[in-house]
Parts: sequence; structure tokens; C-alpha cells
Amino acid sequence: MSDLEPSSPGSSTSAAPAPADDDNRYKAVQAKLGALAAALDCAGSDLETLVRSIKENAQFAEDIAADIANAGLDPTHVDLASNVGAALGGAGQQVHKLQSTAQETADLAYSARSTHSKLYAGLDELRSNRREKTPRPGFFNR
Repeated sequence: MSDLEPSSPGSSTSAAPAPADDDNRYKAVQAKLGALAAALDCAGSDLETLVRSIKENAQFAEDIAADIANAGLDPTHVDLASNVGAALGGAGQQVHKLQSTAQETADLAYSARSTHSKLYAGLDELRSNRREKTPRPGFFNR
């Protein structure tokens, strides 16, 4: 399980896995993409667990509805329990879609990190190993 905690609106800490700041250095971008992908992987695992739990609860509600019907109790309670099971089933489907989207987005973040590395790793290595300072990208575009 993850250690996700909701943040209060007035708090100064962010719930984002990587801050959206103006630090666009190669290593910072790589770290942000890695943190985003890892957070999405973790969320995907948590959502998968939630889907299983919702499905179990939906089946339990349906079983309760059947037990109530077999006991000859008020049909209103049968309908209510059956509706709870149906609602949980629908919620489970939507959470499954969310889990699939989280996994797809994690895969895209890993891909973006790899592409970023292919494009800019050489430049970063070259700039990092120089003794003299070099202008940042965009310096001459003024």
C-alpha cells in the first residue's frame, strides 16, 4: 500500500509526486518523470486492490439480498440490498477504468523519461563535465 495522505487546502505541502516548478535541468526533469511514473504505478496497485474489494463487497451485497429474499422478509430490503450490489458493481467498473488509465499514464511517463534521456543525456554530460560555465539553453534567444 502507498502512504498517500490527503492534504488540507491551507497546508503548504503538496500531494503531487513531483513539484511543478521552473527547474528544468536535465537531472531535475528526469527525477520528476521518474517520481510521476512511480507514483502512478503505486496508485495503479492501490486501485487494483480497491477494485477487488469493491467486487467482493458487491457480491456480498447480492448474497445478502438473496438471503433476505429466501428468508421471506420485506421485499423493500431485498431491493435495497440488490441496489447496493448493483451500485458497487458499477463503481468497480469505473475504478477499473481509472486503474487502467493510471497504468497507461505511468507507461507514458516512463516512455517520456526514456525519450528525454535519449535526446538530452549527451548534452547534459557535455555541459556537466566542462570546467567553464556555458550558457543555458535559450540564452541567445533574447
